[in-house]
Amino acid sequence: MQITKTVDETRAVVKEWKRQGLTVGLVPTMGFLHEGHASLIERCRQENDRVVVSVFVNPTQFGPNEDLEAYPRDFARDSALCQEKGADLIFHPEPEDMYDDPRAYVSIEGLSDNLCGKSRPIHFRGVCTVVSKLFHIVAPDRAYFGEKDAQQLAIIRKMVKDLNFDLKIVGCPIVREADGLAKSSRNTYLSPAEREAALCLSRSIRRGKEVIGMGMDSQTLLKEMRAVIEAEPLARIDYVSVVDALTMEDVSSINRDVLVAMAVYIGKTRLIDNFSYEI
Repeated sequence: MQITKTVDETRAVVKEWKRQGLTVGLVPTMGFLHEGHASLIERCRQENDRVVVSVFVNPTQFGPNEDLEAYPRDFARDSALCQEKGADLIFHPEPEDMYDDPRAYVSIEGLSDNLCGKSRPIHFRGVCTVVSKLFHIVAPDRAYFGEKDAQQLAIIRKMVKDLNFDLKIVGCPIVREADGLAKSSRNTYLSPAEREAALCLSRSIRRGKEVIGMGMDSQTLLKEMRAVIEAEPLARIDYVSVVDALTMEDVSSINRDVLVAMAVYIGKTRLIDNFSYEI
């Protein structure tokens, strides 16, 4: 397994693979890898001749009061996991390797206005910019993203379509702990009491699936899900929403494919979770 730090050396490796006629898959990450990331790497390994994992804590997707400096990092552990799961290359740049007095950014309209975009207004501009840069640097045939970040996945798919990127976006299922908590690098922020409290998210998801299966309207669904979370004293809701699966706009009637998504603060830690419902 190779580790590259710069754009030029990464491009040189990939160009040689392409010259040999090999397919390339990309797993973009911010590091501190867990089983969810491992599942993306494994899927990428199955479907491509070569696997690139980017490990880069992207500063442009963090707001002024967010956790950029505190975001967990452990590159030695990340490297070991990538090696174990069959990655061929880790691209691990420094911020100055990716951004040199940047003036150009990639934004997306509409899809970023709701859900996480409402409380994190610059977040998806940063995501779209760094992902576009990675696509240009690595030139992958396929790129792999987790469905836990469902709004991000929808936005990247739309960006790829609108900007004619020549690759396939592959969404992979949420990976959960045995007790139901969705895997997240930010779970490491939680104290033991907060870790227990965080289970209200997965309990709310389970209740939501029960209610939506009964054919109830979105307001009843949201009321039932919020009640589960609000019963936990350490939880504070950012949002619980039912949105159109493609446009990310709120819906009042569940008469189309929808995403049921939430962001909840457990103490100071913001966690997200979701499920999809197809008509």
